[in-house]
Amino acid sequence: MIRGAALALACVVAVTGPLSAPVAAQTAQTVPAARHTAADVRFMQGMIHHHAQAVAMAALVPARTTREDLRALAARIDVSQVDEMENMRQWLRTRGAPLALPATTVGHEAHGTHASGTPMMPGMLSAGEMDALERSTGAEFERRFLAGMIKHHEGALVMVRELFGTPGAAEETAIFSFASDVDADQRAEIARMRRLLAALSPG
Repeated sequence: MIRGAALALACVVAVTGPLSAPVAAQTAQTVPAARHTAADVRFMQGMIHHHAQAVAMAALVPARTTREDLRALAARIDVSQVDEMENMRQWLRTRGAPLALPATTVGHEAHGTHASGTPMMPGMLSAGEMDALERSTGAEFERRFLAGMIKHHEGALVMVRELFGTPGAAEETAIFSFASDVDADQRAEIARMRRLLAALSPG
């Protein structure tokens, strides 16, 4: 009886292969990783351009105010956004995408351009606003800087919202995580800057 059962099992294995093989094959299968989209690439290109202006604004702070809270804020913005810009460049490089945003785009980017021809992004300061910021000092600069950076950060939130609202976009883990972090960080800094601006305003 036992010999007959063993013989039957041997026949099954001979025909179908080891019983564990189908299970191993199933566990080896993985869900394909989500691929990046053109919208993801445009977001990264645009956010590099957007961050660059924030870094330029932050660089104006040390020479135009003695307030340590504003200097500390500007230093945080500079460090965090410079690091993020390099991470975004690396993301684009590894996917063989250009680092620069095309000069001709649609949507918010069409609302204006810099002299270089690079498109304006949501919330970015115009050339005139940047000139006024550079010319100001003291209390005037502090108010202009905070109001301008709040507007700038709010523009970044618009960019994240538009990315997440684009079908198929932000499904790749890396860009989803990055955009989510941008949203959270910018919201926290907006709240901090609003408190600082309120403290500067008369009354």
